[in-house]
Amino acid sequence: MTETERRTAKTGAANIARQRRFWNRRAASWDHGAWTNPGLVQVVDRVVAEAAPSPGAVAVDIGCGSGQLTLKLAPLVGSVTGVDVSSAMIELLADNARNAGATNVTGRAVPVEHLDLAPASIDLVVSNYVLHHLRDEDKAAVVAKAASWLRPGGRLVIGDMMFGRGSESRDREIIGSKVRLMLRRGPAGWWRIAKNASRYLLRFQERPVSMSAWVAMFRAAGLVEVEAIPVVNEAAVVRGTKPGSS
Repeated sequence: MTETERRTAKTGAANIARQRRFWNRRAASWDHGAWTNPGLVQVVDRVVAEAAPSPGAVAVDIGCGSGQLTLKLAPLVGSVTGVDVSSAMIELLADNARNAGATNVTGRAVPVEHLDLAPASIDLVVSNYVLHHLRDEDKAAVVAKAASWLRPGGRLVIGDMMFGRGSESRDREIIGSKVRLMLRRGPAGWWRIAKNASRYLLRFQERPVSMSAWVAMFRAAGLVEVEAIPVVNEAAVVRGTKPGSS
């Protein structure tokens, strides 16, 4: 392994450890608010619609959290596995599945970067509002791996925060609307602008990329019928299909 590869691996491991700590701490508060958050609910619904799940399908939800998308899919497929870096989230997923009577749900506490599934073994891979936390190279790697897991005709559908650094008109519109909203809130909003600007520029916790960047990753992974759909505010959904007949 070269020095550059060692540094890259070390950075990746540090990011995984940081995400695990963060989401283990925030699991309960996330579970409390995510089920009724209007924006998140809209994105979950759109991911499910674009996934077009079928009875008997084998599905995987990467970055499942406490199950907002996993449990929406469960009645519509044969089985669904929720995968999350946080063991606390997987425990909540199990509790929520049990309370919902969903017997076809399983959970795995593993970083998506380390998830390894058999090629051509999955009908549907979905994700909602998690992959913007990954480094850009890890986003592309996850898309490529997910494409390899899909059976011919299978779908990959990702809902996420999707905007770049202002090179596209949609990016500028989103950034401008957020700044205007914060400015109207006075000093507290000004502080939020400073805080979010530094986080956005440093790309420490959140690393969103544009819809066009996601489309390019899907196509590079060999997926076809790729489409990006804006949903609400900065959120969008990208869908792609594995070539071949199911």
